[in-house]
Amino acid sequence: MKVLGIETSCDDTGVAIYDTDHGLLAHCLASQVELHALYGGVVPELAARDHVKLLQPLVMKTMEVAETSADQIDGVAYTAGPGLSGALLVGASLGRALAWAWQVPAVGVHHMEGHLLAPMLENTPPSFPFIALLVSGGHTLLVDVVDIGRYSLLGGTVDDAVGEAFDKTAKLLGLSYPGGPSIAKAAETGRSDRWKFPRPMTDRPGLDFSFSGLKTFTRNTVPQGEIDSQTVSDIAAAFQEAAVDTLVIKCKRALHQTGRRRLIVAGGVGANLLLRSRLKEMTKAEGKKVFYPRSEFCTDNGAMIAYAGTLRLQGGNRQGLDFTVRPRWSLVDLEPLERIAN
Repeated sequence: MKVLGIETSCDDTGVAIYDTDHGLLAHCLASQVELHALYGGVVPELAARDHVKLLQPLVMKTMEVAETSADQIDGVAYTAGPGLSGALLVGASLGRALAWAWQVPAVGVHHMEGHLLAPMLENTPPSFPFIALLVSGGHTLLVDVVDIGRYSLLGGTVDDAVGEAFDKTAKLLGLSYPGGPSIAKAAETGRSDRWKFPRPMTDRPGLDFSFSGLKTFTRNTVPQGEIDSQTVSDIAAAFQEAAVDTLVIKCKRALHQTGRRRLIVAGGVGANLLLRSRLKEMTKAEGKKVFYPRSEFCTDNGAMIAYAGTLRLQGGNRQGLDFTVRPRWSLVDLEPLERIAN
């Protein structure tokens, strides 16, 4: 079965083709980072317009790379939510139109389920059950994953997502967008012990997160007037240490509370090298294992949508001609697919 996957939930246009016999055949990505960097964050209307311009040519390019023709496609998957409504509608409209034209089934995929299943594209995928840490610009979630579609939300952010906190902190420091890579780069030459940033909500029970306080602490720490490069690096290092420590503490707590032996980490912040290093240390000390998708599949991409969509189509999910998108959509609302989970 060959499935075309389309991802347009935010500011990355991603297309991929997944084959159940041969794995991932091709994946292509068009980033809008330069467009939105001018504004220090994603502008929804501009994102939607860029998807309109980029998506169809990217589909054609992906099919060419995969050496696949329209009559060889067995299904189309597109991101139906959560995300920016205008951006979602671009991908959903083209995805459903292509499926109708090619007379194949279509399915709307949950964006975070795509991230959650992205490690399954690797040579050594995790087996069920496991804990998933989903960390991106819009989401920070801890999820207990029993099987595909059988998800229990353990904790989430009560305010900013961790990726959003990185973006806002970078802006306060005069660093470039997106904030995650720019803060990580600046932190390489920083002294993280110059300031002691808080580790929010780690001194109380539970698995929820809060990152707005770190942003506020940064604002109160940044000196008035011109700021020298070493101070920028020191604040970036202290902020990154605090954010990573918070995530690691909550992951350790989730593993203890559930008794799970495997942790997967996905989403853009999952590419952070300090986070990977600290989680590796923690899971090794605890006798657990941690899994990641490759770095290019941490950020939004079509490959994860093609893979998740393939599983959904195999499980009998179908989207009729009266499709819709869901800018807000909880993982726990998804239908289990126990027949194909193993």
